Amino acid sequence: MMQLKKVFTLLIVTVLAVGSLAGCKKDDGAKGADTNTVTKDNSKEDSSDTGEEELKEDTISVLLPPVTPTYQDNFDKWSKEFHELYPNLTLQIEPTSWEDVTQKLDVQVQAGSPPDIAFVGADSIFKYIDTGLLVDISNTATSEMLADFDENILNYYKKGDGLYGMPAYAEVHGIGGNKEMLEAAGIDWKMVQKEGWTYEEFREAIKAGTVKEGDTVKTYGFVFACSGVTAADYLNIFVRNAGMPDVFNENLKYAYTSKNFLKLLEALRALIDDGSMPKELSSVDAGKRWNMFLTGQTMITGKGLSVFERSAKENNDKIDAGDGSAVEGSIKTEYIILPVPTFFGNPISAAGAVDGYVCFRGKEEPEPQHLKNVAKAMYFLAGGEVSAVTCNDLYISPVCETGRQAMADVEIPEDKNEFNTETAALLVSKISEARPDITPELGAKAQKISDEVIVPKFQALLADEITPQEMYDAVKAAAIDAFGEDGIAVD
Repeated sequence: MMQLKKVFTLLIVTVLAVGSLAGCKKDDGAKGADTNTVTKDNSKEDSSDTGEEELKEDTISVLLPPVTPTYQDNFDKWSKEFHELYPNLTLQIEPTSWEDVTQKLDVQVQAGSPPDIAFVGADSIFKYIDTGLLVDISNTATSEMLADFDENILNYYKKGDGLYGMPAYAEVHGIGGNKEMLEAAGIDWKMVQKEGWTYEEFREAIKAGTVKEGDTVKTYGFVFACSGVTAADYLNIFVRNAGMPDVFNENLKYAYTSKNFLKLLEALRALIDDGSMPKELSSVDAGKRWNMFLTGQTMITGKGLSVFERSAKENNDKIDAGDGSAVEGSIKTEYIILPVPTFFGNPISAAGAVDGYVCFRGKEEPEPQHLKNVAKAMYFLAGGEVSAVTCNDLYISPVCETGRQAMADVEIPEDKNEFNTETAALLVSKISEARPDITPELGAKAQKISDEVIVPKFQALLADEITPQEMYDAVKAAAIDAFGEDGIAVD
């Protein structure tokens, strides 16, 4: 097992290193800025921390959800290790649920008494910047800390000139298939993992994977959760591979008025008309689509995550053990990570979810040294061993060098699919470029169009209540109203 673990570790480091060289070049200004040593336990021999002010007792409060199945089990251990690393500092972690974390944080922010550190997705920081309580850490985190992270992933927490967080991980949102069904449909999934596939190839593949008994579909080629706001996931994940990696183009023009957007809508509608997806797709929620996958009702499912490989294995173990908590009617399934198909000759631009740690201040101006201490705590959680344990639990690779190094000491599951490991790392390197140039004002307007126009119209399109042209016209009209004729893409 140790030999296999070393092979997987080397594979992860190699693929991520290639991705970093290709698209995640470190900022030249950060190189050599500090000469402090990065030690194995993710600490720094920081020569600045020698005065009395740096050695004062201080407590850092942290609000954290269950990021992984075992994440919260480590809180006592991590708090102890942090205190051993910095004897004058105490890490006070408050666990919370995914259901409560956002509401609890918002209430605390509104009251002016948020925690020092919270776990927040990079796409959610706009609203906290507006409160004035989210701290720009670019002047409190050392350049060594920041240089540890893959630049593109760290940039997801940049808005304008400010840096507002450290990433815990980057997870690719994609699709995944049933290995046995893929092979039965004649799909070379290993080649697809390495080289990707076009929309035309994908369309034919899911036709081949659709199985009927008479007029009844027994297994669909592809199912995506599209109930409620999850419909936005389907569109947002696929649109990136259609020449629109972000809702604004490089000139800050609203991108979804491009003719490619109309062609994409026509292509997605065609998958339903082919019979490869359910006609009632708009009623499929996240739970139902996963149950459909585990019960053999679909060959490929989305939104897909790397950790679904683990979830499928756990359900397989329950089936083998005769455990009644296995999904009812489920079959043994091996989950295969697959890239989203590309459209119109465009390259892969993976949709990434970048989540991590942000720093808040209260109503009173915090002491500068306290903010430096908070930065140390953020980096302790985002880098090194904590990063390795967190990412290993999610079946993904770390996005910082110290995390990748620490992977050598983390026990990787013996039965983990090595092809999935390689593909996940490759897709992380293809995550679309961060856009710190998109202002909060532009982002808010685009979100309003998504909530009020795109999501309901896309659900209507999936239900065959409107045409792709009608949806496109509605989105274009809303974009002109929000950004003006000069603020939209025309091609």
